[in-house]
This record gives sequence, structure tokens and C-alpha cells, in this order.
Amino acid sequence: SSVAVVTGSNKGIGFEIVRAMCKRFPGDVYLTARDPGRGQEAVAKLQEEGLHPLFHQLDIDDPQSIRALRDFLKQKYGGLNVLVNNAAIAFKVNDQTPFAVQAEVTLKTNFFGTRNVCTELLPIMKPYGRVVNVSSMASSSALGRCSQELQKKFRSDTITEEELVELMTKFVEDTKKNVHEKEGWPNTAYGVSKIGVTVLSRIQARMFNEKRKGDHILLNACCPGWVRTDMAGPKAPKSPEEGAETPVYLALLPSDADGPHGQFVSEKTVQTW
Repeated sequence: SSVAVVTGSNKGIGFEIVRAMCKRFPGDVYLTARDPGRGQEAVAKLQEEGLHPLFHQLDIDDPQSIRALRDFLKQKYGGLNVLVNNAAIAFKVNDQTPFAVQAEVTLKTNFFGTRNVCTELLPIMKPYGRVVNVSSMASSSALGRCSQELQKKFRSDTITEEELVELMTKFVEDTKKNVHEKEGWPNTAYGVSKIGVTVLSRIQARMFNEKRKGDHILLNACCPGWVRTDMAGPKAPKSPEEGAETPVYLALLPSDADGPHGQFVSEKTVQTW
């Protein structure tokens, strides 16, 4: 049977993605969370609405936890049909944590954690699978504030995953030496982490084209918009439900669709990167 997994989905946009998927996806939908208690609570809330999500623990910062999910999916379903990489963190604007610490912590989860999930789960994607990496418009605005040299690298159609990892690691190192701005980086850890997610998505889509062309797997990055969540605050214009629309649209692209693929999508529309 078919199976969908949404990371970081006990609240906010992730929770709404699970809710929508439970109504529209013809298979099992897994709500995941670091904390089993919070995850079960979220599942119970949806069960009260007559929906039937399932729960699996997942902490994307913990490789062991990622592998446990991978093994479970392989054993129970023989793979995975839909993966929505939603889990992410952001420091508040007025947070006093030193910028170098913010950079390290933010990239650890948003970029490296997401990449680790992909490393384990993309190989078990079934034919006609759908992968959605939740990025942000902050990635394109941060890209615009990078030096010309960095922009060229991040827009390259031939950049490799290793090169991207090197760049993301360099950003963290540069913040520790307090030379990041001199080195052409913008002053936003969240924005840079999401540049990483968008570029990673382009690389992964290319990899599927090269290695599994006949499998019709579609993989995209998207921006849910500015959404009222714990992360973005109460002033944001969109409800979490509205924020879930684009990720769900990409997760449920019909089996005869041949795109979008390897794109950055906002409001269900392909954006130039």
C-alpha cells in the first residue's frame, strides 16, 4: 500500500499538510515528531476529526532516528511514495544568541538534517514518488544578498552535493571567525539554510533524471508563504492551512504529470531561481 511521510508535523504547517494528506492521499500518512508525546497528541487531535494519521518518531538531527524510520518503511511498505521534508527551525529576530551559534544550530537542522533524511529516504522512493522540500522565499531573498560569486555557484546547473555541503560548512565557519559578510554571505542564518535546501533540491532532481529517469519521480522545493506559526509569529498573513496548499499540491502531483521537477515553487507557480 502507499505511504506518505511528513517531517516535523506535530504543529504548524506540517500538521496542516498531514491533515490535508489524510483527506486526499490514497494510503497511510505518517505524522512525525521528535517528541513522541507531542506527536501522539497531534494524531489524537486529527483522529477526533475522523481522520486516520499514523505516528512515527523522527528527529532529523539524529541519524539513528532517521535510519529507524527508513528500516520501518522498507519493511512495512517496501519503500516510500511521498516525502515532505517540512521540519525546520528559526531563531526569533530579537534573539540574543550569538550569530555564529544561530548559524550552526540553524544549518544543522534545516540543511544538514534535511539532507540526512534525503540520503536515507530518497533511495527507497518508489516509482511515481513525490518529494517536497519545504524551503522559503527567504532563500531567494538571501540569494540576492550573496556576493556575485556565491550567487553564480548557487545558481549553477552543475554544482554537486559535495560542493554545496562545502559551501554550507564554510558559511558556519565564516560566522565563527566573524568574516561571513566579508566573504560575501548575507546576515541571515535561516536564509542561508534555505538556500541550501533549494539548491539541494535542484541537485537531487538532477540525480533522479540521471539515475532513475524511467521512475517518474518528481522532486521540488517550495515556499509555503509567510504563515502564522510559532516560527513566523502572529502577524503573518497566511493561516497554516493556506501555507500547506503548495506543499500538498506538489506532494499529490498526478502520476501522469512530468513536472514541475527540480523547481522552486511558490503559490503553486514555478519561480525563477
